[in-house]
Amino acid sequence: MIYKDIPTDNLLKINTLAQLKAAGYESKSVKQELRDNLIAKLRNKEEVFPGIWGYEETVVPDMQRAILSMHHINLLGLRGQAKTRMARMMVELLDEYIPVVAGSELNDDPLQPLSIFAKNLIAEKGDEAPVTWLHRSERYTEKLATPDVSVADLIGDADPIKAATLKLPYSDERVIHFGLIPRSHRGIFVINELPDLQARIQVSLFNILQEGDIQIRGFKVRLPLDIQFVFTANPEDYTNRGSIVTPLKDRIDSQIITHYPKSIETGKKITLQEAKIKKEQYKVVQTNELVSDLIEQVAMEARDSELVDAKSGVSARLTISVYENMMSAAERRTLINGESKTYIRVADFLAAVPAITGKVELVYEGEQEGAGLVAQKLMGKAIRTQFLNYFPDPDKQKKQKNNNVYRLITNWFGEGHTIDILNDMSAADYNKSLMSVPGLSGLVDKHHSSSDDQTKLFLMEFCLHGLAEHSLISRNKLTAGTQFKDLLSSMFTMPSFGGEDDEDDLK
Repeated sequence: MIYKDIPTDNLLKINTLAQLKAAGYESKSVKQELRDNLIAKLRNKEEVFPGIWGYEETVVPDMQRAILSMHHINLLGLRGQAKTRMARMMVELLDEYIPVVAGSELNDDPLQPLSIFAKNLIAEKGDEAPVTWLHRSERYTEKLATPDVSVADLIGDADPIKAATLKLPYSDERVIHFGLIPRSHRGIFVINELPDLQARIQVSLFNILQEGDIQIRGFKVRLPLDIQFVFTANPEDYTNRGSIVTPLKDRIDSQIITHYPKSIETGKKITLQEAKIKKEQYKVVQTNELVSDLIEQVAMEARDSELVDAKSGVSARLTISVYENMMSAAERRTLINGESKTYIRVADFLAAVPAITGKVELVYEGEQEGAGLVAQKLMGKAIRTQFLNYFPDPDKQKKQKNNNVYRLITNWFGEGHTIDILNDMSAADYNKSLMSVPGLSGLVDKHHSSSDDQTKLFLMEFCLHGLAEHSLISRNKLTAGTQFKDLLSSMFTMPSFGGEDDEDDLK
């Protein structure tokens, strides 16, 4: 039986160099490991990066080609594009266990020892040198690049305490304190936000990437490290924090460009997968596809808005946070009203403003508007966009004097009627308020006859918000909810948010 066919339980019983040789173990580089295991997965039609949505035809094939080419990788893209997540998932392409010299801080290969410790141990004990096993989860190291990172942190330096303790001169190799990179020997090393690393520190990586070795100042020591490097970075032109120095960029074999979800459907998969919704919330709150579409539409509107800094990006964390906040708003309402269950409302969606304000970087004009108001405008724009997927275009209906499907609703508000949809109103009051608007229920029945009663109520509320966005009625923000009234009368009372007047700000 050869090494690769030995069951894991039996493999872990091998504890000496002699037993390892008898098992037929052969040394293999980390890049070769990644390549071989990727080939096996592709041949077996296994998913290589499960849960990574939207990259099936772009980033994932690029990653696979880079691994097959045994390249160092730089993942280039705006925040929240799963760069670090993909780097972490590469661990699953490593062998489950590899043998290391027991006690070695550099994960020394028993057949190819690297450190002076491992060489001396094998020289002393020969085939009886102790061997232990390292799981793949322990072969991943990640470092966030910050301006205070030093060469000693990454590469290493002489340790005066070690020298004093061991009573060794500084010329002795054993006084070296190895940094993160040497300690990642035979593993994957990830540097996040590479441009944040000072240029002089980036220079220290040249030898590692090109020749695969490191040099520690004051020592004539060469360590031919075996490491798979993965870097992540924002596009250089989009940040004032720094850049990747050209010689380093030249040494990174594959630069893979990531991107945001290209469709609402992909965005919904990511949000539903990543949102941390409690089991009890799912039991209490019933939701629908439309509200998920609204959440993803907010992110798309933000990425296109002139009030939001496009260079900073709008990550998937925005939609995840909005979804979590929205579900909590609905859950809170049930607790306040003593109800066991509730159906999601547009009011719950609008209550998630705090989940947006900290997730978007605003340009000067946006700062003048204020983060809260910009968030409300983005939500209003999302409602306006999605409204046309569920109801007739109000702009076209305005031209039809006798067949305008919204006339009964707008006329009622024009007669001076108003309704308040409060965030925490009970189900009975919510139902009563919406049903009091003539023509609203009939409009929803006509265009969504197959929907259940709870969904129809949601669509009725959504319809009012959509009509306000198209300036057929007025929507005014109250402290505890939203008030709908006639557009003309609102001009003499309080300002509304959303509507045509705000549309230009979001184009």
